[in-house]
Amino acid sequence: MKYDLLRNIIKDTERIIFGEEIDKKYLTDGLNLDYGEADVLVFVENGEEISNIIKFANENLIPITPRGAGTCLTGATIPNKKGIVLDLSKMNNILELDEENFNITVEPGVLLQDVQVYVEERGLFYPPDPGEKASTIGGNISTNAGGMRAVKYGVTRDYVRELEIVTGNGETITVGSKTIKNSSGLDLKDLVVGSEGTLGIITKATLKLIPKPKNTVNILISFEKLEDAIKSVSKIIKLNANPTAIEFMERNIVENSEKYLNLKLPSNIGNAYLILTFDGEEKEIILNYTNAKEAAINSGALDFKVLNENEAIDTWKIRGALASSVMEFNEQLPIDIVVPINKTSEFVEFTNKSGDKHDLQVIYFGHAGDGNTHVSIIRNGMEKVNWKKKSYDLAYELYIKSHELNGLPSGEHGIGLSKKEFFKNVTGEKELRYMKGLKAVFDKNNILNEGKVYC
Repeated sequence: MKYDLLRNIIKDTERIIFGEEIDKKYLTDGLNLDYGEADVLVFVENGEEISNIIKFANENLIPITPRGAGTCLTGATIPNKKGIVLDLSKMNNILELDEENFNITVEPGVLLQDVQVYVEERGLFYPPDPGEKASTIGGNISTNAGGMRAVKYGVTRDYVRELEIVTGNGETITVGSKTIKNSSGLDLKDLVVGSEGTLGIITKATLKLIPKPKNTVNILISFEKLEDAIKSVSKIIKLNANPTAIEFMERNIVENSEKYLNLKLPSNIGNAYLILTFDGEEKEIILNYTNAKEAAINSGALDFKVLNENEAIDTWKIRGALASSVMEFNEQLPIDIVVPINKTSEFVEFTNKSGDKHDLQVIYFGHAGDGNTHVSIIRNGMEKVNWKKKSYDLAYELYIKSHELNGLPSGEHGIGLSKKEFFKNVTGEKELRYMKGLKAVFDKNNILNEGKVYC
């Protein structure tokens, strides 16, 4: 059996698992709905092992599916071509903290939450904040994860300085630089960020840090209608209120989360809410949220509540569990479409009408400050064949609408396997040809995440 030769690379037999002995959790993604098959699961511990495994895979034309914590929602970690599942979760060391240059270097399997805690204990701050804190840094980089703080601080790409990767050809290269500026040749780093494991496997990442903000204040604003809440966002931004986060949600999905967590939102006024966070110096924060209050009241806000510490913790727990509260009791098709900020309200209105048209329950929430709407299409016990068709048809309409609004099929989850068809429908043939051409340079035999994203 050719896979037995992997034992020459991985001496520890406990880190190689074959065929039917592979636990199903390594054959799926964060939704645990669809499963692939794999010939072998390998837990790697360093870049040399990864390089040797990729070279072995090239010699034998074996597909490789990389994975970290497996929290993705688009099927990127599902082994759709069998072959090798390459698990990087054991590469979870923080390698270096350079406080003078505001850098931290980590292995790809380090969890986001561990990086955040580690640097904040030392007075530093890593701003990217996707909802799944138990995701890995390697996964965040591979999808260019965004999260709640993107409106002020940007996304993962903005905090990646240097990457060590093993390409699909088995070569180890370093892309980017630990320096703040870099105008030296093509920036291959930015090709790797967001490439979803199709170009190479990240083995080491140097991330940019900033000083930890001195103060943080959270605000809950209530509205009668979601349309009024979303329309207030542009006004808040125009007044230079500089919020760290602006999240929107409706009463019906909040109630799911409240029951799921046995918590209550600090306000029961209205049917729609914005959660705002402000950070920085105390005087700056007060000025900023005073400006935000003016914009919100002028947009029809019913209540503007400055949250105490416990209220803020409960509010963000409720916001963080919006998707989980649905997944706990129901199957869903999650979508994370992004449109220009001023088109968010139009997209949400269209989503409502499309849900009614297809007789499907649709809930939504998201990052109002950057136009990223998370839509969940709910199965509600519908017969499987009917559910697959109707949810597909509705999703297709939403992706087409987002394209009409100059939006994109994913703001932060990536394309993976489940969005590939939709992505290709709204992406030009020339653009796809260039993507595939770059893929051929990094991965000449197309062994990394074959059949996903643009492949």
